[in-house]
Amino acid sequence: MQEPLRDGSGLRQGDRSGREEAGRSRIPPGQYLTDRFPVLHYGSIPRFNKDTWDFRVWGLVEEEKRWTFDQFRALPTQSVVADIHCVTRWSKLDTHWEGVSTREVLSHVQLRPEARFVLVHAEQGFTTNLSLADFLRQENLFAWRYEGRELTPEHGWPLRLVVPSLYFWKSAKWVRGLELLAEDRPGFWESYGYHNRGDPWREERFGP
Repeated sequence: MQEPLRDGSGLRQGDRSGREEAGRSRIPPGQYLTDRFPVLHYGSIPRFNKDTWDFRVWGLVEEEKRWTFDQFRALPTQSVVADIHCVTRWSKLDTHWEGVSTREVLSHVQLRPEARFVLVHAEQGFTTNLSLADFLRQENLFAWRYEGRELTPEHGWPLRLVVPSLYFWKSAKWVRGLELLAEDRPGFWESYGYHNRGDPWREERFGP
């Protein structure tokens, strides 16, 4: 007999009650499960120009690093399957992403000993902040593919950060660079009252 197909929870397809029970255990407090992928962002979708696009790392590094679009896309890739949780209370399970890991990107620079935080810079002046420990989690990556296809512009193409362990506003769209810091610096939404870290399992939605 052929082995039953399995979803991301490891349960047989067709075992609906089992999947629902497993799904509930993966949904943080105050969240609801959705199969959709809502589009949420502040401002307009930026235009992309391959000839001028670049990705930079600066701040507390021994030497700044810059990649062109083609150079960044040539970095070693990683695929991740992860659950994502939005501060607006929806959760989506078993999402598939492909890109370059955050660890791979920072392996190309030498951090200064005092570097402890990362400020992620995106198009139109958007920023979000993470501790270096949160930023370097194994599952984090800069993604350009979602569910086997190139990201659509409204979901962050040509590049978005994916940090599944935190609320999804930390997974900034249209990312252009990283600034390494000794002291934490609130990003865009954090400056408007969102929690500085954003752990969904602790319901860290709003300040401090």
